[in-house]
Amino acid sequence: MADKIRQYDWANHALGPMEGWPMALRFAVETVLSSHFPKCLVWGSGLTTLYNDAFRPILGHKPEALGRPFNEVWAEAWPVVGPLAHRAFEGESTFVEDFPLTINRNGYDEQTYFTFCYSPVRDEAGVVVGLMDTVIETTGKVHAERQLREATVLLSQQVAQRTADRDRLWLRSDALLLVARFDGVIVAVNPAWTDWLGWSERETVGRPMRLFAHSDDDAVLDDEFAQLQKGAQKRQGTLRFCHRDGMVHSVFWTASPADGFIHFVGRDVTEENARAQALQEAEEQLRQGQKMEAMGQLTGGIAHDLNNMLQGIVLPFQIIRQRIAQGRQEEAGKYIDAGLAAARRAASLTQRLLAFSRRQPLDSRPVDMVASLHGLESMIQTTCGENIALQFSLAPDLWAALTDAHQFENAVLNLAINARDAMPSGGTLRITADNVHLDAADNHTVASLDDGDYVCVAVSDTGTGMSDDVLTRAFDPFFTTKPLGQGTGLGLSMIYGFMRQSGGIAVLESSAGQGTRVSLYFKRSQAPAVLEQTEPTTPLSGPRRPDSALVVEDDDTVRALAVELLRDSGFFVMEAASGNAAMALLSGAVHFDLLVSDVGLPGPNGRQVADYAIEKLPAIKVILMTGYAEQAAMSPQFLGARMELLVKPFDAQALVSKVHAVMGMGPAH
Repeated sequence: MADKIRQYDWANHALGPMEGWPMALRFAVETVLSSHFPKCLVWGSGLTTLYNDAFRPILGHKPEALGRPFNEVWAEAWPVVGPLAHRAFEGESTFVEDFPLTINRNGYDEQTYFTFCYSPVRDEAGVVVGLMDTVIETTGKVHAERQLREATVLLSQQVAQRTADRDRLWLRSDALLLVARFDGVIVAVNPAWTDWLGWSERETVGRPMRLFAHSDDDAVLDDEFAQLQKGAQKRQGTLRFCHRDGMVHSVFWTASPADGFIHFVGRDVTEENARAQALQEAEEQLRQGQKMEAMGQLTGGIAHDLNNMLQGIVLPFQIIRQRIAQGRQEEAGKYIDAGLAAARRAASLTQRLLAFSRRQPLDSRPVDMVASLHGLESMIQTTCGENIALQFSLAPDLWAALTDAHQFENAVLNLAINARDAMPSGGTLRITADNVHLDAADNHTVASLDDGDYVCVAVSDTGTGMSDDVLTRAFDPFFTTKPLGQGTGLGLSMIYGFMRQSGGIAVLESSAGQGTRVSLYFKRSQAPAVLEQTEPTTPLSGPRRPDSALVVEDDDTVRALAVELLRDSGFFVMEAASGNAAMALLSGAVHFDLLVSDVGLPGPNGRQVADYAIEKLPAIKVILMTGYAEQAAMSPQFLGARMELLVKPFDAQALVSKVHAVMGMGPAH
């Protein structure tokens, strides 16, 4: 079929020459041809048919189907399968088993059965451009199962009298029929035994059944006989038997005791199992291709946004160097501010990515949700403008929630901005907060949440809403309906990741033209909320102090700058580049009052170093720095009671302010 496709006159076909085929079509055709399983690709609005060698027997003696419309090739079956194909082109996969179809492939109508999957094929933009038909014909299996059922019913009804009809069934049945004693010795087999496994009746009767079974299934066979001897009325299962030529066959058996013997009815499912395995492998290959396509979209979006931000950092540095060379140092300030702003945007992007991947460091504490939401009210009103009515409805007895207060406020603000953008002509933005108890007895519909107490904060608008297609992709990273340059597509994905990492969930409800509602479910905190105090701006330098600090960081540049800032603040500072080196200094003669350590270190990690420091110096204060930490991200209990978290990237002011706060130092003068 690969040769036939290459030799086909595509230049005079609607698809055009193969050199001009889109990448999605080339990849789909390669997938079809490389499969040993029957596959057919139906491409484009013209429903062009391309298939592999394994699909040819299904076509029978039909006229050549390559390049023809799929609905023309299967015209007699199209009223039945056409709606399924239409669903695939709308993006919905269909899988059916033993589907009955009347087809004409050998000059006459015949009743057939197929197990097949119609899967949408998408191009690089995610648009459905075709469907993949992965199929096996199960006509023989359906007939065999039907015969097996008929044989079983017939044997059970006529067990008391062996009539000529039963004898004919015994002789002519395609099912393997066998009678054995309870000790496993075979007393009778039908001709199908010989037809399927090659052993004659003389070679079989009088010998133990286990001699014909695969050696690895001896224990299973012995257990089946033991269960029947104990009184089991029926046993079913698959056993492997060896053909006379050495080939291994899988046989599905039903065994029942009657008249002092055990009666076995079997069906050879070797080919059926092979087809099922091939179908599974084909579906897995298709899923892998779809995952790679999604990965390409994700990395492309990251590269696009980061390149823009890096450009905003590189150019100011180059201009600063040029201005210094020109003796115009006084102009450097605005370029420094521009570079810092771009760096902060890049830091925000990485934090959003970590939020989506549920790896951002969270400072989870009991949060007063009412106070936080009221604190955002004026900012949200200013952001939304005068043409949007802002309504708050907060339960007066609202529980405290366990979450990161700053990330929570960012999430609500992002949702408010989304709501504003969805109401360009004005409308109503409503923020509600309620206590919610979820109980399995109430059949709650909030998926993925355990039973218990939650605080539900919902942001709803009366805007344009979302179509079903947009709704299903709304949480995807870098998916946005906004014009290029007006949105990264990370807002909702960040909120989704933040909620899952916090132990809750974000639930999105929307209809086109009916507005949108996003509900955030937070775990209830049993401890009371603690109001945060705003830290004053702290100078970056101060008089010399008697305190000693240890800075542990494996990045040389970050370590050197942190040491310099602490020395400017008056500390006596020592440094280490690994967990082992830090523990060696903590075991020495120097008494340290402050430990500033990265979490991810060579050797013992930052948390282990902190525990060791507190054990050696009970009064020491600890600040842990991280930009990404698996344990810190996944466990709100990662930080000890006397530890503070500083999220990278941070600026100099943030480090110095955090140090002053943990050391109980007022602003230096």
